[in-house]
Amino acid sequence: MIGAAVDRLRAYEMFAAVAAKGSFTRAADALDTSPANVTRYVQELEAHLGARLINRTSRRLSLTESGQALYERVRAILDDAAEAEAIAASATLEARGRLRINAPLSFGIRHLAPLWPAFVARHPGVELDVDLVDRVVDLVEEGYDLAIRISRGGSQSAVGRRLAASRNVVCASPDYIARRGAPHALDQLQQHDCIVYSLSSMSDEWRLHDEAGREHVVKVRPVMTANNGDTCRAAALAGLGVIWQPTFLIGDDLRAGRLIPLLPGYRMTDIDILAVYPSRRHLSAKVRVMVDFLADAFRGQPAWDRGIPL
Repeated sequence: MIGAAVDRLRAYEMFAAVAAKGSFTRAADALDTSPANVTRYVQELEAHLGARLINRTSRRLSLTESGQALYERVRAILDDAAEAEAIAASATLEARGRLRINAPLSFGIRHLAPLWPAFVARHPGVELDVDLVDRVVDLVEEGYDLAIRISRGGSQSAVGRRLAASRNVVCASPDYIARRGAPHALDQLQQHDCIVYSLSSMSDEWRLHDEAGREHVVKVRPVMTANNGDTCRAAALAGLGVIWQPTFLIGDDLRAGRLIPLLPGYRMTDIDILAVYPSRRHLSAKVRVMVDFLADAFRGQPAWDRGIPL
């Protein structure tokens, strides 16, 4: 029977490989062991748990209900173990080499660029290669070690660490409000000129929540569409129309009164600023120190949200 924790972890690894590969032989090849050894571990795991995990026929394997439930948990356990090992291993290594980072244009210029000198001074062996672009890149296919993403839902295809949050605010300039008035109800937005950020999933359908948490969707009329937040901001400052943008971009304008928050009692969903990387496994020292550096730099209440009259 399986006793030691290390043997149980090995059994979980064998079982997960069989489930993923659909074959004891292919699992053995992936783990550089024999099919007989894989079979033995899986059988002992089933005996230890008192449950059948895999249905075996002459043609195919399938997970039982218990096996499927265990597989979902085991994958998380193995990922956590791999991450812990990678952190322990990389902690003994000096961060060195080229570090390719992708980040959104406006956030990269405003909030990341001022941090790079301090990082390089702390880690002189790391060569930064920073690419600013307002689209979601494929980290693996495009060769990035790390990306900074602005997201409501995180990332389904990468591992992420939350660095900070930012509010989204519907606002307009004093000049625009003087000419057109301020909307006092959500449906009044439909009569206003709106400046739309095209890369958002809610470009011309703005989603706001009331104080009870109910979501309301308003289809707005774009007078201008742009794929860059600073362009939207500049148009709003010039009095062209109503925008929503994150406080990391317009916080200074709200504090100075150059933009005025609209629709009190309604709020858009906050967004997360994430550091994402392809996998927990084999996390390099250069990525680890960068993620830790950024997490420390953005710790606490973000500067962009302080003193905003909301």
